[in-house]
Amino acid sequence: MNKSIKKAVTKAEKQNKTEIRKNIVFSFFAGAGFLDLGFETSGYEIAFVNELNKSFLNAYRFSRTKMKMSKPRYGFYEGDMADLTKGSGRKKLTNYINDARKQDALIGFIGGPPCPDFSIAGKNRGREGRHGKLSSTYISLISQQKPDFFLFENVKGLWRTKSHRIFYEELKATLQKHGYVLIERLINALEYGVPQDRDRIILVGFRSELIPLDFLDPDKKNLLKSEVFPWESFIKYPREKIFPKLKKVEKMYDNVLSKRPAGIPVDTMVEYWFNKNKVNLHPNAKHYFVPRALLRFKNTREGDVSRKSFKRLHRWRYSPTVAYGNNEVHLHPYEARRLSVAEALSIQSLPKQFILPDTMTLSDMFKAISNGVPYVAAEAVANTIKTFLNTL
Repeated sequence: MNKSIKKAVTKAEKQNKTEIRKNIVFSFFAGAGFLDLGFETSGYEIAFVNELNKSFLNAYRFSRTKMKMSKPRYGFYEGDMADLTKGSGRKKLTNYINDARKQDALIGFIGGPPCPDFSIAGKNRGREGRHGKLSSTYISLISQQKPDFFLFENVKGLWRTKSHRIFYEELKATLQKHGYVLIERLINALEYGVPQDRDRIILVGFRSELIPLDFLDPDKKNLLKSEVFPWESFIKYPREKIFPKLKKVEKMYDNVLSKRPAGIPVDTMVEYWFNKNKVNLHPNAKHYFVPRALLRFKNTREGDVSRKSFKRLHRWRYSPTVAYGNNEVHLHPYEARRLSVAEALSIQSLPKQFILPDTMTLSDMFKAISNGVPYVAAEAVANTIKTFLNTL
């Protein structure tokens, strides 16, 4: 494990000196492993990794090899997660979990089912969409295997759109029926120091027998009291403070600035992360789509993100949500080209040691980046869960 990753692990360990039991995680819909990396550097062991897309799973393996990180003890499963809910797949997964429990460990499931069917920018087909059904499958898997805790991550459309919210509440009711106490929060990546305006719903659940009675909401027995779960402990910039501040200084983006403006957290700025990750020297620096409409690239003003496509980032501002599919094109702040893979990785707050393999197509690289949970936010959520587990 390299020095930067060791340093992150040590920091997480210091924050959790009272840790008694090991936390072993089984990961589903892992993609290239951004969410998993946040849990790994927070001291969890990733023991099993599932991903259907071969290219993404190869990228997961490649990045961990480059960072000299351990392989999951139960390996990688390339295939449909639904196969793990039945027959030999279910039996094998059960055996892995039973083996992990022998270590006096708490077992967790983490996953963010693909979300286009709940996204306004996506297909918006809801529960009937191919991706929408995967959310039900993930909940079924949790209900079958009964891990001690789980994380479910998805777009805010699942939480805020009326028709999707009905489905989401049904998923929660299923989990509560199978013995889980829940807590949820709509997070934004900016709150954790990620240079990206990205809302996501985070639902966390714990086996009810782990939870003291005085931790439960007296009016809703299957929900945690909000004050007992330490969301705020790992939020750097509370929403009610950071968003008014960013909005207040937005007029500063009317013109290109030669110097960084005061009054804005630097880690919410694109240029800060470009410099932090030394994106021009990164192995993925030359991986970007070559522009065809060069004039359009030159004429789009820095900071103009008003269009559906051809959004030009601003060096001293945060990026819109990283979503490079559906013909959405994000331009470099001050060069006449699209963002490189290295730059996109930095906007997802990945450490500079994280590299995608040359064998991936450009489309797969950007899709994997778009699908991932920002690393810094993932690490913060992982530490939030870990801190709570240490109180039980």
